[in-house]
Amino acid sequence: MINNTVIVGRLGQDPELRYFEAGTCKSRFSLAVDRPGGSRENKITDWFNIEAWGKLAEFSGEYLKKGMMVSVQGSIEVDVWTDQTGNTRENPSIKASAINFIGSKRDNEQYRQQGGGGQSSYNNDAVVPF
Repeated sequence: MINNTVIVGRLGQDPELRYFEAGTCKSRFSLAVDRPGGSRENKITDWFNIEAWGKLAEFSGEYLKKGMMVSVQGSIEVDVWTDQTGNTRENPSIKASAINFIGSKRDNEQYRQQGGGGQSSYNNDAVVPF
């Protein structure tokens, strides 16, 4: 079975970074993805929770900003728990394995003027295949 997804959208907020005692880093942010079709006035936007770990989390915290257009590749995970009232709750998210900038040249220029720059993508699975 394969659990792999790729989505393209704009960040809803700057990534939130958390560092843990073990030295690992976790990043969370939301991504707004417009559904295809329909008119501009009637567009439907879906929001996805994105989670990144390790170097990818550090990359997202350093280079990603609210409003930037990116592509995210990863796997879908669903956290399931029981709340205080005994109801089963679910929280789907995408665990990112790669993030790429895909915004327009204008978007990138605005980002650089705000002090951004550097890498344009990061892949957690960057392993030489031989």
